[in-house]
Amino acid sequence: MAEIQDLPEGCIGDILSRTTPVDACRFSVVSKTFRSAADSDAVWNRFLPSDSNFIDSIISQSPSLANIPTKKALYLALSDRPIIIDHGQKSFQLDKKSGKICYMLAARALTIIWGDDLRYWDWIPMPDSRFPEVAQLRAVCWLEIRGMINAIVLSPNTQYAAYAVFKLIESRGFQDHVVELSVGVEGDHNSTRVVCFDPNVEGTRHPRVEGLQRPSVRNDGWMEIEMGEFFNSGIENEEVQMNIMGMKGGVTSALTAAEPDEAKSDPKLVEGWKHANKVCRYTILNRTRRSKPKSTSITNSLKN
Repeated sequence: MAEIQDLPEGCIGDILSRTTPVDACRFSVVSKTFRSAADSDAVWNRFLPSDSNFIDSIISQSPSLANIPTKKALYLALSDRPIIIDHGQKSFQLDKKSGKICYMLAARALTIIWGDDLRYWDWIPMPDSRFPEVAQLRAVCWLEIRGMINAIVLSPNTQYAAYAVFKLIESRGFQDHVVELSVGVEGDHNSTRVVCFDPNVEGTRHPRVEGLQRPSVRNDGWMEIEMGEFFNSGIENEEVQMNIMGMKGGVTSALTAAEPDEAKSDPKLVEGWKHANKVCRYTILNRTRRSKPKSTSITNSLKN
C-alpha cells in the first residue's frame, strides 16, 4: 500500500495548502519531499491574503519587502512585525499562526472630540510608539473617541476583537469614573461594555468601579483593554465602528483630565492617542487562540 510520502510533490503541496502555516511547518520535517512541498510558493500563496493587488499595495509602502524571494519569506516578513501604511495612519500585520489580517489605527486616524484644540490635547512623538505621534490629553470635560475601519480590508468570515492600547502617566479622572466601550458593524448590534481604565483603583474606595473590567499590562509596557468582538462576514462597504465614551453616573459626561496604544495573541486594531497623563491606541485582531508549537522548527519559523 502506497504511503502519503509516496504521493507526487504537487499533490502533497495541494494538501498542505489546505491546512495552516503551523501545519505546513510541522510537515516540512517529515521528509525531503514534504519539505520541498511545504516550502513551495504554491502552498504559502494560499496562506497570504487572496487579493494580490492588496498585497502589492502593502509591499509598495515598505521597500524592504520588494525583493523577498519566496512566498514563505514574504509571509514571515508580513507576520514578523507591523508594517506602517497609509502615510503613518495605520499598521498592518498578519497573525503568524493563522494568517489573518490585523490592523492598528494611529491617533490621527481617529475622530477625537476637541482633538485639534491645544487647550485639551497635544500631539507629540513618543519613542515607544510605532507611529510618528500620539495624542496626549491635557484636560477635557467630554471624553469621546471614535474609530472606523472598512470590513473589506479584514479577513472574511472571521471573528475579530478590538482593543484600546494606552499608557497612563500620572493619570487623573479614571479612579472613580467609568468608561463605555462599544464595537460593532454599522447597522448591526453593537457590543457594549462599561470598564475602568485605571488598573490600580481599589474597588472598596470606589464602589462604582468595583468588579469592572480593567486593563492589563503588555510586554512592551503599554496597557490594553478589550473593547468588544464582532464577526466580519466579508461583505463590501460595511464599516466597523469603535467608540470610547467617558461616563459619569450612567450618563455620558466629563472626565476632568483623563488621559487617554500589537495585537494580542488573538486579533488587533488601533494605536495612538495620549493624554498628558495617558496615551492610547486601538487594535483589531482576529480572534484565534494560539497553542504553543511542539516542534523546534516551527518555533523558529513562526517565532513571535
